[in-house]
Amino acid sequence: MTSNPQKIRIALDAMGGDNAPECVVSGADIVRASHRHIEMVFFGNKARIEPLLQRSRYLGDATIIHTDDAVSPDDTASQAVRRGKMTSMWLAIASVAAGEADAVVSAGNTGALMAMSKLQFRTMPGVTRPAIAAFFPTTGDLMCMLDLGANLECDAENLVQFAVLGQAFFRSLTGEATPRVGLLNVGEEEQKGHEYIREAARRLSEAELGVNYQGFVEGSDLVTGNIDVVVTDGFTGNVSLKTAEGISGLFTTLLRRSLGGSILARIGYLFVRNAIRDMRRHIDPRYYNGAVFLGLNGIAVKSHGGTDKVGFANAINVAAELVDHGFIPDVSDAISRANTQLEKMKEDA
Repeated sequence: MTSNPQKIRIALDAMGGDNAPECVVSGADIVRASHRHIEMVFFGNKARIEPLLQRSRYLGDATIIHTDDAVSPDDTASQAVRRGKMTSMWLAIASVAAGEADAVVSAGNTGALMAMSKLQFRTMPGVTRPAIAAFFPTTGDLMCMLDLGANLECDAENLVQFAVLGQAFFRSLTGEATPRVGLLNVGEEEQKGHEYIREAARRLSEAELGVNYQGFVEGSDLVTGNIDVVVTDGFTGNVSLKTAEGISGLFTTLLRRSLGGSILARIGYLFVRNAIRDMRRHIDPRYYNGAVFLGLNGIAVKSHGGTDKVGFANAINVAAELVDHGFIPDVSDAISRANTQLEKMKEDA
């Protein structure tokens, strides 16, 4: 963040997620310990939140907006919107839409959060469908993937817009002028994949569009660090996300089991424990927690529902980084320029 940071106000859905509100308060406390310019506003049951704030170290000045209602994890998006106007999630989003907070973070129902955010923030001009994006660890630098579940079925136009959104998102947060963009496919050859994927590739290959398109990528390319932004439909993206989280847990479990298997293994661990600690942190999903809804006129960050305080703290940091980097104007400008160019390409065709 900047050396002289401006005040940032984050609206927190304190009742969303498997471990709410304890996880939400503890995560916010971690953030406030090192970022005192970030103010927290908690939306939820005051009787449950207030005692947690009183026991926290850095949240004594935090605000609570009381409501008894919360979105159920079993609610459909339409049910949540229809019945949820007084829920902690809706009110937290509303505070951002009204300009009273800079961003909203929730670990609650993903479909409800997307539907409520889309309804209150509205989509940016020219965006047909918002997408969910997040960062993944690789053997090199971080990689961004979208969509991660908002749109299970997509067409070529959707994928092209996701590429523009993802490139602008990556550039805004990392400062990389020309992020490398790839389309996830069943092979790298041009003739492979569904027709709509091949059509998206043709459009993205047009230099006038301004996307640094690198071609098709396969699942094995997701961990190499050779691509910055991977674009796919929400079904495939969500499967990839859950698979990556599962593999991370599998690796950690097997490593712990192996290192505790014998006296020699335990002795060997003493010599390599710092390297193992660094490696485990590099693949720990908690440190990449915080998916962003791209294409909306407001910042909404989705935390994993089952995360702990460390993961939720990271989601808050993601929201604060987006505010700090002027993310909304960057993405809106990118979409506007891309849509203008796409229209020109259609006229010239």
